[in-house]
Amino acid sequence: MSKELRFGIMTIQRLSWEKEVQRWKNIEALRFDSIWLADHFLDPYNPTGNWYEAWTLLAALATMTERIKIGTLVTSIPLRHPAILARQALTVDHISNGRLELGLGSGVSGETDPVYEMIGIDDWTPHERVEHFKEQVEIIDKCLQNREISYEGNYYSIKNAYMYPSPIQKPRPPITIAAMGKRMLKITAQFADTWNSLGGDWNTPAEKMLKKTHERNETLNQYCNEIGRNPQAINRSFLFFGECFNSIFESEEKFQDIVRQFKDIGINEFIFYYPREPNQLSKFEQIAKELIPKFKTGRWI
Repeated sequence: MSKELRFGIMTIQRLSWEKEVQRWKNIEALRFDSIWLADHFLDPYNPTGNWYEAWTLLAALATMTERIKIGTLVTSIPLRHPAILARQALTVDHISNGRLELGLGSGVSGETDPVYEMIGIDDWTPHERVEHFKEQVEIIDKCLQNREISYEGNYYSIKNAYMYPSPIQKPRPPITIAAMGKRMLKITAQFADTWNSLGGDWNTPAEKMLKKTHERNETLNQYCNEIGRNPQAINRSFLFFGECFNSIFESEEKFQDIVRQFKDIGINEFIFYYPREPNQLSKFEQIAKELIPKFKTGRWI
């Protein structure tokens, strides 16, 4: 049985508050399913530019929208203690009346993000990053499903922490995990409601992204089977990141072709960056109004 197709938009919080609100309202009016923020201390590509903290902004924008699912794609775990993050998620789930989708990732290295040296936090090795991430996910999952928790791990310790009120969504807000490596995919198989992938870096060709995403999707299926979890229980999400996708809203044909290719390898949630160029906005709105509803109802062109 095929999963429902979902379409979301990623926005980057460089705009003024007023413009960000208007953008989110416009995206909701176009009937997208979800909308997402990035989570960094600052803009890693423009450290002196305007930048707003993700969870503060997410809570505020939750009050400016009504229907659309909201989340972080993804929350960078080195920036927060997991119990604090769970409390933030619980709070936003209530502010949004149960519309939060909690995106989690292991964070990027100090080679691409200056935050570690800038504010004096540890830049973990890849192995340490995954080990921290596993404990964080375990704690967040426990905090959101229980009203009192204790936890003793190698990196984090919690003693009789109270978590009231219970979240709006039951048993907890859905968790999206961004994962590309095998160890992260194993954690995804155990805890995630949705798996998210980038497919590569900014310069990776679309064909290679498609191939790698297909391979990772099959690996995730294998890990689910190994622990006795139905692979169909996990949504498959792809963030269209990279130079090769900058022109995705140039034509209906291009958009349709790319979505079909990724749907054919098992992706059912498609997340696109808000168009970078103003001249793409007209086609972007046309695709949202006319083409995406046909994808979602199975009325292929």
